[in-house]
This record gives sequence, C-alpha cells and structure tokens, in this order.
Amino acid sequence: MSTDLIAVLGFVVLFVLMLGRVPVGMAMGLVGVGGFAAVVGGVPALRLIGQTAMRTVTDYTFGVIPMFLLMGAFVSVSGMSRELFRAANTFIGHRKGGIGFATILACAGFAAISGSSVATAATFSTVAYPEMRRYRYPKSFATGVIAAGGTLGAMFPPSTVLVVYGIITEQDISKLFLAGIVPGLLAVCMYIATIAMVGTWRPDLVPAGPRAGWGERLAALKDVWAPLVLFAFVIGGLYGGLFTPTEAGGMGAGGAFLIGLLRRRLNREQIRHSLLQATRTAAAVFTVLIGALLFGYFLTITQTPQKVTEYLTGLGIGRYGILLLIMGMYLVLGCLMDAMAMIILTVPIIFPVVTALGFDPIWFGVIIVMTVELGLIHPPVGMIVFVIKSVIGDVDFYTIFKGVLPFIVTDLVRLAILIAFPILATWLPGLLG
Repeated sequence: MSTDLIAVLGFVVLFVLMLGRVPVGMAMGLVGVGGFAAVVGGVPALRLIGQTAMRTVTDYTFGVIPMFLLMGAFVSVSGMSRELFRAANTFIGHRKGGIGFATILACAGFAAISGSSVATAATFSTVAYPEMRRYRYPKSFATGVIAAGGTLGAMFPPSTVLVVYGIITEQDISKLFLAGIVPGLLAVCMYIATIAMVGTWRPDLVPAGPRAGWGERLAALKDVWAPLVLFAFVIGGLYGGLFTPTEAGGMGAGGAFLIGLLRRRLNREQIRHSLLQATRTAAAVFTVLIGALLFGYFLTITQTPQKVTEYLTGLGIGRYGILLLIMGMYLVLGCLMDAMAMIILTVPIIFPVVTALGFDPIWFGVIIVMTVELGLIHPPVGMIVFVIKSVIGDVDFYTIFKGVLPFIVTDLVRLAILIAFPILATWLPGLLG
C-alpha cells in the first residue's frame, strides 16, 4: 500500500473517530501510531508512544501552558471578572447599549489575565447576563454580546492558543503576544461599534441602565487594581527581560494566588477547586498535544505537509486565494472541535504552505487564531455557544445564534482589514527586533 493511500485512510479514520465522539487527542494518537506502524512497523510505533509522552510532559517549554491555566483559574474564583464588569458598567452603563459596552470591555480585561475564550464566555454568562436581562436586553442579543466578548480570550496575552501555536511553529511567544494586542483592541472597538449600530437601528434591543454617581464610580474603580497589577506584573516582567514566557506563567499563577489571599478572596475550598480545574484542563491539553505529536510523526513519514504544500501552491489561484481556502477550512472545522484541537491538528500541515507562500508567520498566527475563534461562534455548532447554553440554560441554540450574527459579520470585516493591513499585527512585534 502506498504512503499516499495510507495518509488518506489515516485522515478518513481520524474524522470518523471524531464524529463518533472519540476525544480528539485519543483519535489523533490512535491514527498516528497506527499509520506509523503501517509504514515503519509495530515495534518502532510502540516505542514512539512512550518517548513522545515522556518528552512532552517533561519539556520545560510546555510548562507555560499549565501555569497560565492556573493563573486563569485563580483569577476566575477570586471575583476579578465581577469587579471589571462593575467598574465598566458604572461609567458607561447609563448610555444606550452601555451594559453591552461594559460587557465587551470587561471581557477584554478578563481575557488579558485569563487567556481563555471558554473561561471568559462561561464567566460572563454568570456575571453580565443577569444584569443585561434585568434591564430588558433580549435573550438573543445579551447572549450574542457575551459570545462575541468570549472570543477575545484568545487574542490578548497570555493567550494559551497563541502559546501552543508558537510552540508548534517555533515562533517567539513574546512576539505573538504583542501581535495579538492591536487586533484585540480593534475587535473591542468594532464590537462596541456593532452594539451602537444595533442600538441606532433597534433602540429597544439595547436599553440604557441607571446612571451611577461619582462616589459609586470611584468605589468600583478602586477594585480594579488587582487585575491591573497582575497584568502589569506578568507582561511587564516578560517584556522587561525579567521572565521567559514559562517563568511569566509561573509568576502570574503565583501573583494571582497571593493577590487572592491578600484580598481574602481565596479560601481552602476555592484553592482546591482552582488546582483541580487547572490540572484537568492541562491534562486535556497535554493529551491533545501528545496525540498531535504522534499524528505529526505519521504525517512526516508520509510527507503529507510537503505534498499538501506542493498541491496548494500549484493550484494557480494566488497566495491570497490559498489563504482564503485555509480560512474556509478553519471555519468548517469550528463545527467539529475546539480552538486548541484545531490549531494542534492543522498547523503542522498548513504552516509549511504559509511559509512557502511568503506570509509572515507571526501575522499568520494572529489570522488563524481570529479565524478559529470565529469558528467557535458561527452556526451550526460553535463551541462557545455550547458553553453559554450550558451555563445559562434558559435559552436555546437558535436564540444565541440569532444574537451572534451581527458580530460574525463584524469579525469577517475585521479579518478582511487585518489581511489588507498586516502591519496591524506586525508593528508591535517589530519593535522587539
């Protein structure tokens, strides 16, 4: 049997397993080991399992993932999300659509210290949704705002998705973090503009909340010091040359823990819950990583990346035509798996194509993360939509997707802007040299 046929069968079996609800990491590992055994032999394939698993869980570079996950867990249980929302809401909640604006701003602030889209969406489903419903926001638009705000978790540092992309492609994680800042701020501005436009078109969808006095505003502002200090400490240390990315993750987790203790926001049960949550999530991520590495060996031995590169570059549709094909693929995959799995599964295949076409790998990382996050909110599935549905419970999927549609259009426009003006992603990383 030829290696081309084995590679095709491997992908068919992989997607059959995923459609059969086999966990993505397990599916990739099974196909990778089975395909490697078909080409090389059973004994080398079995040896590969132990070597890959041990090398992955003991690799210093991969230590950045559980550390940032632990930081996000401490941040979530210590109530920083509620404080960010309260501060934003006291300043702009009295405006038409102001509670929606506050939700987007608070999501951006929380994303900057948690780095997780799913955590951001789940947290603000409990923090912002009741407030929006109290002031008569329709269920559809309220959940749509939260879903859109949730996607910001992957853009701002410390984004775990950008970390994994950087590890796989051997790109500078510090530069990737910088590259996500301007597109992330652009997303915030465009989401707020979308809410304002909807409010102009349908004022009944975005009623204003009560005006807060300056005393209440200043009191709310005082509570925001904790996330600001934590963000400045982690990012300042990273770009000030004090920490490597892995050390920044450890310092961030330690900083979030100490701030929570000092403010008496962490008790023994909450600490235990945070440790268990971070451990479970890290175990899931490492399972996918190990499976992806095993699958990657199978791809390497069948020369699939090289053949895909040769095929796509020979289509004659130009580099941007190929880029559109790749982005369309990610939108489809968004219906099948989460962001991390998509990045781990596809980047080893797609990245050689991107470099062969001459695209900047840092810029491409931001483009792919944006596309993946869009895949997490678009119909017919959308992972973030599932998260919101599971947390809120009293809304159906149709209602959430209806509210998300204006923001999907906004994201498509934002992608077009970033493709037309790559400097939006490359300017800040270029300052590092």
